[in-house]
Amino acid sequence: MPPLDRSAEERLRSYGDASRTLAAIEGRRILDHLLELEAIPSPTGYTDSIVRHVCGWLDGRGIDYELTRRGAIRANLRGEVESPDRAVVGHLDTLGAQVTQLKANGRLAIRPVGTWAARFAEGARVTVFTEAGPRRGTILPLKASGHVFDQEIETQPAHWDNLEIRVDDRVSSSDDLVSRAFHVGDMVAVDPQPEVTDTGFINARHLDDKAGVAAMMEVLSAVTETDAKLPVDCHFLFTISEETGSGASAVLHGDVAELLAVDNATVAPGQSSAEYGVTIAMGDMTGPFDYHLTRGLIDLARRYGIDHRRDVFKHYRCDAASAIEAGNDIRTALVAFGLDASHGWERVHIDSLAALARLVAVYVMSPPVVQRDELPIGPLDGFPDTQE
Repeated sequence: MPPLDRSAEERLRSYGDASRTLAAIEGRRILDHLLELEAIPSPTGYTDSIVRHVCGWLDGRGIDYELTRRGAIRANLRGEVESPDRAVVGHLDTLGAQVTQLKANGRLAIRPVGTWAARFAEGARVTVFTEAGPRRGTILPLKASGHVFDQEIETQPAHWDNLEIRVDDRVSSSDDLVSRAFHVGDMVAVDPQPEVTDTGFINARHLDDKAGVAAMMEVLSAVTETDAKLPVDCHFLFTISEETGSGASAVLHGDVAELLAVDNATVAPGQSSAEYGVTIAMGDMTGPFDYHLTRGLIDLARRYGIDHRRDVFKHYRCDAASAIEAGNDIRTALVAFGLDASHGWERVHIDSLAALARLVAVYVMSPPVVQRDELPIGPLDGFPDTQE
């Protein structure tokens, strides 16, 4: 790709007003997107249905997209120049479980898919996807009745080895389970149970990262409806295996220079995440995010009056980590919605999702943070300086 000509550089420097696109972002539509996504089971390893849903939505909006072999989506928006490309990424997959044993008592032993605590699985209503179709059930501790086990139900450790699925079928043995088409390896989806309050809170499982994807879809709506001018080509990526670690490792291509991950910010003691605004992550367990890209996002949030905070996440990684670990030479950053009790009984406020969408929108309409990034490798000229 040749260097940008003078006219292209002028267009980047004359980045215009984003107010029309920002005004098009609606919290109500974000919520609608979220509830539609929540209704589609998508534990890692069982994501085809939600991939088809998002592709259908992109088709309806006339947005070009491509799929990897396994179903990660790359939606493509044209910019005024082709390079350096940027990407925004969120993940469609959620936590779930998988059957590990057909037990002699007619119940199913399970293991987690993704990293989540057994204590949050107790009592969950679930769907088991068998060869004969979906079956319903409940995750219970092995000692589930106080009338039988008395105080032992309080002292039994919360651990996946102490959980089982009670299936809603007339089964009392492993042979009965086989006759009903249950098998080791069956995927298990946990009911999201969304509830929206009149105070603007959404309580549900799997808000990580369906809430982030809903915000991304609203940005795509606002950008396309207002015919927003993008300085460079931009790709919205929807990955399908973030919860098990591979995430954005395969859906990128070599021309992407900036990757903005969209995920949850942990609202908890000891953290400084914004529960009602957007959080700009400065680092996570894999290390600091890109200095220039994160500070560019902070500048945008200040310029447009977007409620924001900075935070560092100690026990957390996102799609950006897998992209770097796959060998991509890209700048990465993370913007996040405020989420209480992540990977458990999660809660987010609609104001946080709207603030997130606004920051993503102004980001995709802003110039690249380092113009030299159009070159995959080159001289020192144009290389940034953290002291400036």
